[in-house]
Amino acid sequence: MLPPGKVPPEKLEELVFTHLGKKDGRVIIGPGPGIDAAAIDFGSSVLVASTDPITGAGKGIGFYAVHVNANDVATFGAVPRWFLVTVLLPEGSDEGLLGMIMGEIHESAEKLGITVVGGHTEVTPALGRPVVVGTMLGEVEKGKLVTSNGARPGDAIVVTKWAGLEGTSIIASERAEELERSFGREFVERAASFIGMISVVEDALTAVEAGVHAMHDPTEGGLANGLHEMADSAGLGFRVHADRIPIREETLRICEFYNLNPLALISSGMLMVATPPERAGKLVEALESRGIKASIIGEFVEEGDIRVIVEKGKEKPLERPESDELWKVV
Repeated sequence: MLPPGKVPPEKLEELVFTHLGKKDGRVIIGPGPGIDAAAIDFGSSVLVASTDPITGAGKGIGFYAVHVNANDVATFGAVPRWFLVTVLLPEGSDEGLLGMIMGEIHESAEKLGITVVGGHTEVTPALGRPVVVGTMLGEVEKGKLVTSNGARPGDAIVVTKWAGLEGTSIIASERAEELERSFGREFVERAASFIGMISVVEDALTAVEAGVHAMHDPTEGGLANGLHEMADSAGLGFRVHADRIPIREETLRICEFYNLNPLALISSGMLMVATPPERAGKLVEALESRGIKASIIGEFVEEGDIRVIVEKGKEKPLERPESDELWKVV
C-alpha cells in the first residue's frame, strides 16, 4: 500500500517514469526524481512548466495553488507567466466556496504578474474536501535556464527563510482553536501569517543573477525530502549541519506540541540552492540585500550514499521521510 503524500522514488521509477508516451527532442528536461518542472525548447527561449495539487489546505487553498506552482517554475530561473487551474469541490459545496477560491487565485496571480489562461471546475462525490490542481508556465532565455539536477560535488547548500513555513501556517490555520488554548491567539495568528512568506520567486530570480548550479523548492517532506530529491537528481550525497538550519520558534513549538519533525514538514517558502562554495557568501549577501534571510547549511558530496546531518559534532543519517508530517495533523 502506498503511504500518504508523494509516491516513493522507487515506485515512480517503476510505475510512472516507464510510461511517458512519445519521446520529443524538444524536451530539454523531462520527468525524473527530484525534478519539479519540465523545460521545452521554444527557439530563443525555454518554456518551463510545472503542475502541483493542493490537497492538505482548506483556508488559502487558492493562494497556495498559485504560489507553489510559481515557485517550481522560478527554481528553473524562469519568470512565471501563465496559470491553468482545476478546482474540484465535494458534493454540497456552495457558490461562496468557489468564489472564495477563485478570488484567492486572482489576487495571488495578479500580485505575481501571472495570467490565468484556463482550467476546469467540477463538483464531485469522490472528494471530502476541496482539491485545487494548478499548472504554471513560464519563460527563460536559453542561456539562463537552471536545472534542478545541476548540483556538483563540493557545492555549498544555501537555503532561504526558514524550514516548515508552509506546514506551520496550515496547521496554525486548521487547528487554531486547539493551539490558542495552549499558546494564545497572538502566537497562532503569527504562525498562520507565515503564509505570506510562501513565495520564492524573488529568492530564485535573485539567486540566478548571483550564479547557481541548481535550485529546488522543498514541498512535501520538507527540507529533509528536498535534500534527498536534489541529491537523487544529481547522483550525489550531502552533509548538513543541524545548528545551521533556520527554523522559526513558532514552528519548533508547534512541532513539539504535535510530536512532529520540523525537517520533514512541508516547506514552501524556503528555497534550496546549490552554488560553488566560493560564491556562497556573495549569494547570501545578494539575498539579504533584498531582505531575504539566507543560510549556508552544508554541502553536496560526491559519494551518493553519504546523506547525513551533523548534530553536536556527530554525523547520523538524515532519513528520507515516508510522508509529510502535515498528514499527522490535518
